[in-house]
Amino acid sequence: MTRSTTARAAFGIHSIDHFALDVPDLTEATRFLSVFGFELETQEQQLLLRTPASHHVWAKVRQGPRKRLRYLSLNCFADDFAPLCAQIVRAGGREAAPAAQAATEGFWFEDPDGNLLQLKPGAKTSPDFKPAARREAALPRLRGASFRAGTAPARPMRLSHVLMFTPDIRRAIAFYEQALGMKLSDGSEGIVAFLHGRHGSDHHLIAFAQGAAKGWHHSAWDVPSVDEVGVGKMQMHHAGYVQGWGVGRHVLGSNYFQYVRDPWGSYWEYSADIDFVSPGSEWPCGNHPPEDSLYLWGPDVPDYFFENTEQESTRT
Repeated sequence: MTRSTTARAAFGIHSIDHFALDVPDLTEATRFLSVFGFELETQEQQLLLRTPASHHVWAKVRQGPRKRLRYLSLNCFADDFAPLCAQIVRAGGREAAPAAQAATEGFWFEDPDGNLLQLKPGAKTSPDFKPAARREAALPRLRGASFRAGTAPARPMRLSHVLMFTPDIRRAIAFYEQALGMKLSDGSEGIVAFLHGRHGSDHHLIAFAQGAAKGWHHSAWDVPSVDEVGVGKMQMHHAGYVQGWGVGRHVLGSNYFQYVRDPWGSYWEYSADIDFVSPGSEWPCGNHPPEDSLYLWGPDVPDYFFENTEQESTRT
C-alpha cells in the first residue's frame, strides 16, 4: 500500500468537528458514556458529548432503530471551503441532504461507501504540535504511583480519530486523499489504512478497516498518559463493561490503547501518546506486514474485535 501516484489535492480539511451516532437505547448510552468520562448534555432528544478540557461538542448520540453512523462533520479553513466543495465533487462526492436534526450549514455529501459527511469552515480541533510527555513533579517521592483511593478517574481530553469499515479500502483512501486532501500515513494491505490531515494532526485522523460493508468501528479519545489508559480500563470493568482489547501499544501510530466495547458492538478507545505529523511534513508512509498492523505488545486480539455489528443489524 503506497501513497497515491495521482496529483495531490490542492486543498484539505484540518479537523473532525464531531460525529453523530444513532444507538438503540439512549438510557444505556448515557450510563456507558458517563462512566467513560464524558460530560453529557441532553438536548433535543440526543446526548451532546463534551470533555472536561473543552466546551466543544465532540459527538452527538441519538436514539434510533439500530447503531449506525448518522454523519461525520469535518472542518476546514474559511478560505478553503469553496474550493474544497468543488474538489469533493470532482473526486466523485455526491451532494446530499443534511442529516435530520442537524445544522444545515456547510456542504453535505456522501463518500463512495454512502457515509454522510458535512464540510464547513470551523475551528481547528486537531493539535498543532505533539504535547510533551507528562512527567511527575520533580519533588522527592517515595512512591512512583498514587494510591488507588486518591486516583482520579480517566477523563478524555479530546477526540483523536475515528475508524470505519469499508468494503473497498483502496477506493476509500483515494477518495479521502483526492476529495478531502488527506494523506496516507501507514497501512497494511487489505487490512487497515490510516490517514492524517495536512495542516498538522495525529498520525491518523480518519482510518479504515477492510470489511464486507461500511460500518462504524471506533472513536479514539486522547488521555494524558498510559496510566489513564489503564485506569480507564479498570473503571469500565468495574461498571460491567468488560469486553474490549488492551492495554497495549500500537506499532502504527505508536499510541497506548484500551478499547472498550459498547453495548452495540462498536468501541470507544482510551489513547495516549500517539505520533504527530507536523504541517507540511512528509511522513514515512509504508505498507506494513499484518503482524505490525495492530500492536507491538498487549493481549491477543479478541475474535470479535473486527465484527461489523452495523452490517449484521441491517440483515435482520
